[in-house]
Amino acid sequence: MSDNFEIGGIAVPIGQRKAIDLHLGRLYDYTELTLPVEVIRGVEPGPTFFISGAVHGDELIGTAIVKKIINDKRVKKLKGTLLAIPIVNVFGFNNLSRYLPDRRDLNRCFPGTSKGSLGSTIANLFTNEILKKCQYGIDFHSGAIHRSNLPQIRISFERDSDKDLAEAFGAPVVLNSKLRDGSLRDTASDHGVQTLLFEGGEALRLNEGVIRFGVNGAFAIMEKIGMLPPGSHRPVSRSYVAHSSYWVRAPSAGMIRLTRNLGSKVREGTLLGQLTDAFGHTVRKVIAPSEGVVIGISKLPLVNKGDALFHIATFEDSDLVRRLASELNDIGDDLYV
Repeated sequence: MSDNFEIGGIAVPIGQRKAIDLHLGRLYDYTELTLPVEVIRGVEPGPTFFISGAVHGDELIGTAIVKKIINDKRVKKLKGTLLAIPIVNVFGFNNLSRYLPDRRDLNRCFPGTSKGSLGSTIANLFTNEILKKCQYGIDFHSGAIHRSNLPQIRISFERDSDKDLAEAFGAPVVLNSKLRDGSLRDTASDHGVQTLLFEGGEALRLNEGVIRFGVNGAFAIMEKIGMLPPGSHRPVSRSYVAHSSYWVRAPSAGMIRLTRNLGSKVREGTLLGQLTDAFGHTVRKVIAPSEGVVIGISKLPLVNKGDALFHIATFEDSDLVRRLASELNDIGDDLYV
């Protein structure tokens, strides 16, 4: 391990921590914006590991998770180097928006270029200053506006090492998710960085149960990769690997009354909700087509035909569904607020 870890031209010695601002640009009024990075270095050699939040600017829960991690006393014991980036999309974060000012999705701009669009230059900075210096990482996300997700890890099942890392995190569900061109995770993979994508909660909202999963999972990964000694974290739950997943969509327009929530066990024919018209008459029932567990849900009662309402994970056998639903029931209601 090098005596000095350099980022943005600033050296951070072994055993020290430093907050560094990487220049992003200026607003219309000439206010400078920077990418905040906290570098925490252990006194012993070990991996370099990044944790990032708010790649989508309205997904505040990732920021809250990163802040809790870097202020936890356990980071004083770590080996190697931790890079914490609580707010990646600073422009969207300040505007409570998922997107950049030009309406681009930052998570489709990677690896970026130094002379491209705003999103491309931010992605290029992150790729060069963060990704290329790491071996592992976790990118924290939440559901979109009016959509909430059960805590889950998304990876590509193509690499067994990624699956082992995902299960060590301890989220209730591990879901197969193909790499998307232009995403942070895709670029990380291109550079050999094992990266988990965490999903949990809802945009513009904080949820203490989801934050707890994110924090504990990050420390579980640090323990798994040798940055922390065994016994440094307390598992919240075991992970269940989903075989696949699907969305149940609205069969017609109306106002929906949900009869199932996040973490609910469903089987073929289970009533998920009822759609009513302006006079309160039931227009259509929303029915589960097969067995699984609800891992994502729309929280907006007004729906149009075809709107995504329930995200359901499926598993290889019914026993896994039963056990996962039972564990989720024991965790507590704060997960579903």
